[in-house]
Amino acid sequence: MSIPAPLAEIVDDFAAVEGQDKLQLLLEFSRELPPLPAELEEAAMEPVPECQSPLFLSVDASDRSQVKLHFSAPAEAPTTRGFASILQQGLDGLSAQEILDVPDDFYASLGLAEAVSPLRLRGMSAMLTRIKRHLRT
Repeated sequence: MSIPAPLAEIVDDFAAVEGQDKLQLLLEFSRELPPLPAELEEAAMEPVPECQSPLFLSVDASDRSQVKLHFSAPAEAPTTRGFASILQQGLDGLSAQEILDVPDDFYASLGLAEAVSPLRLRGMSAMLTRIKRHLRT
C-alpha cells in the first residue's frame, strides 16, 4: 500500500501546519471542490450516508488507467466538502490500482483527529471505502 504523489503532497501540506491551522486548510480545500460537470446530476450519484452532511459521489472507472471522481456536498458542510476535495484532488485521474493501493486509514496522517470528531473522520473513511468498492467490481 502506498500514497500516490498528489495525495502525499496534500498530507505534507497538513503536516506542515498545526492546531486550528489544520481546520483553516481543510476550509480552503472545501472551497476548491469543483462543481459537478453539466452531464452529471446529483440524483445519479451514490449517497454516502456515513457522512454527517449530505455527500454524493460518482466514480467513473470506464478507463481504469484514469479514474474520474466527482463529489457533491453543500457549501454549508465545509468539513465534508473539504474531505471530498482532498480525495478529489489527491486521487482524480489516477489509475484504479493506484487508488486501491491507498491505505484505508491514510486520513489519519492528515493529523485532524484532534480538530475533527471521530464521526466526521469516519465519513472520510467511508468515501474512500465506497470509491474502492466501485473499483473492485
